[in-house]
Amino acid sequence: TLVDLGYENAGDGFRHPVKKPAGGELTEAQQTFNRVIRGIHGMCERANALLKTTFKALRRVSLDPSRITQIAAAALVLLQLEYDRTI
Repeated sequence: TLVDLGYENAGDGFRHPVKKPAGGELTEAQQTFNRVIRGIHGMCERANALLKTTFKALRRVSLDPSRITQIAAAALVLLQLEYDRTI
């Protein structure tokens, strides 16, 4: 799962950007990794914003996370059909 730096110590299943060490620089591989995460994160944020503005019911959902995922996936399919493209 890709996350931002707020989840830095959340566990092994989470991938977050690499922080710049104090007084040092990131390696080329670390900079590339951060760029990839930022690029994917930007697309996901855009999709999330589009879903929330189009389907107002998704703004304050308090269901089981797996159920929310199913509803968001169905809403995404509807958006893709409406715009005749993927996001």
